[in-house]
Amino acid sequence: MKGAGYALTGLRWLPKNGLGRFVALPLLINIVLFGTGIWWTYGQFEYFDQVLQGWLPTWLDWLHWLIWPIFALTVLIALFYSFSVVANLLAAPFNSLLAEQVERLAQPGNTPRPATDLNWKELILSPLAGLNRLLYFIGWAIPLLLLSFVPVVNVAAPVLWVLFSAWMLALEYADYPLANRGLSFRDQRRLLRQHWPLTLGFGGMVLLLTLIPIVNFLAMPAAVIGATLMWAREIPASGIR
Repeated sequence: MKGAGYALTGLRWLPKNGLGRFVALPLLINIVLFGTGIWWTYGQFEYFDQVLQGWLPTWLDWLHWLIWPIFALTVLIALFYSFSVVANLLAAPFNSLLAEQVERLAQPGNTPRPATDLNWKELILSPLAGLNRLLYFIGWAIPLLLLSFVPVVNVAAPVLWVLFSAWMLALEYADYPLANRGLSFRDQRRLLRQHWPLTLGFGGMVLLLTLIPIVNFLAMPAAVIGATLMWAREIPASGIR
């Protein structure tokens, strides 16, 4: 519950003074990509529904009502998280700036670096660093996607996708404050595993926000703010091991 609360706190911090210029560009990127994602996903669902109805014999029509919800939920979560990954890769430099500013507001005396001293080379290269997370995501997503097509076992696929997406979203947004403190991707994963209830609570709420129309456009900057506040307050820089 505490982790989920930080994601909601991120939403409340969006209009906070001093954050507008750091929120604007990530918000615009999210609106464009998620708008495209919603339009494309709707078309794919319609196509799959037509194919499924044409493929199933009449006496198996009842399977349409069993397979469709499982497939729809699995694909919805997978696609929305995939668009989140792309949005974060494109917005990474701006999200790093946003995380710096939030930490300055949350802990004025304990920030790792003032925003004016940011290494711009690091910010430009930050999308490349996100490729590690993308490869990590692909390495786990492919087996889960294949599992969705295995009869009987695929009933568990939506639950596994929810847990995996919550973990990946928490890992995605933790990178901005934790990378600013010098933690590598491996160290970040270790830290999040040590605090897995907080991590999954936060990631689960971010996932829910991405699935709510209109709110999903605000999810990315809100999650950056929430993750920064969470790790700044729960695990101060001096407490990171």
